[in-house]
Amino acid sequence: MRPSAPTTSELEHLVEVGERLAATMSAVIEGKPEVVRTAITVMLAEGHLLVEDVPGVGKTMLAKTLARSVDASVRRVQFTPDLLPSDITGVSVFNQDNRVFEFRPGAVFANVVVGDEINRASPKAQSALLECMEEHQVTVDGQTHALPHPFMIMATQNPVEMEGTYPLPEAQRDRFMARVSVGYPDPRAEVEMLDHHGAASPLDDVRPVTDAEGVAELIRVVRRVHASEAARRYVVDVAAATRSHPAIRLGASPRATLHVLRAARARAALAGRDHVLPDDVQALAVPLLAHRIILTSEAHVSRLTPAGVVEDVIARTRVPGRR
Repeated sequence: MRPSAPTTSELEHLVEVGERLAATMSAVIEGKPEVVRTAITVMLAEGHLLVEDVPGVGKTMLAKTLARSVDASVRRVQFTPDLLPSDITGVSVFNQDNRVFEFRPGAVFANVVVGDEINRASPKAQSALLECMEEHQVTVDGQTHALPHPFMIMATQNPVEMEGTYPLPEAQRDRFMARVSVGYPDPRAEVEMLDHHGAASPLDDVRPVTDAEGVAELIRVVRRVHASEAARRYVVDVAAATRSHPAIRLGASPRATLHVLRAARARAALAGRDHVLPDDVQALAVPLLAHRIILTSEAHVSRLTPAGVVEDVIARTRVPGRR
């Protein structure tokens, strides 16, 4: 049975909260409205966000701003080469008084987990996130522990050519719903940043817009946004096109297809609509698909970029209802 579509009042409330979140975050991350909007979309779509860029452009600030904008439990993990998997997931400790092992939760037991410089940890530590990102649970010593809801990981990383980095494996990149790049601010935004951020941290003025239960309720509204058969077919056609494109060696996975549809529902809801349009898929294609595909050697020689190839895929894929 298909769930009922969101009511007008539910959508209006979601749009209001989304706009307040965007305004709060834009006061700290100046001149990057699309990056802010994508971060909010990923949160409402129950996804995880990867922020990749060179040092000093505000990657960690973006993650911490979103975390502070929601009154929920927040934990930060500083990824370093000596980080252990148990530091992330938790560990069983023997209690001398009770003579039993007790589980001590790790850093992932929070609504929002900020993973700073995730690709500076060893592959063994990075793999500790695989289960919790996909299944929202952690298994330690044969015991499974559920993570809180909502649950979101916002991770930052430096480009792989930077010193001291380990490339994220494909399985982990695929678990991130979207990847965004903050980029350098334009000169006007950078001048405003000096004016506003020079004397104090802008995070000191951030006040929560909603709480964890409020986000969970908005997520339930997003789940009920209608996606027609034509819209779902278009999502599948786009994913299938990445698997047959001559410049792509590894295309989008079925998990990517699910992520695109969930994010398209969130984007539609943030626009006040109760249904998904092809425009939602097109607007989200690059941040949701570019980090998942692997280009061929010939494409690298031709200096093609994953983002450019995804844009080409969108241009080649027929939109339902258009000739």
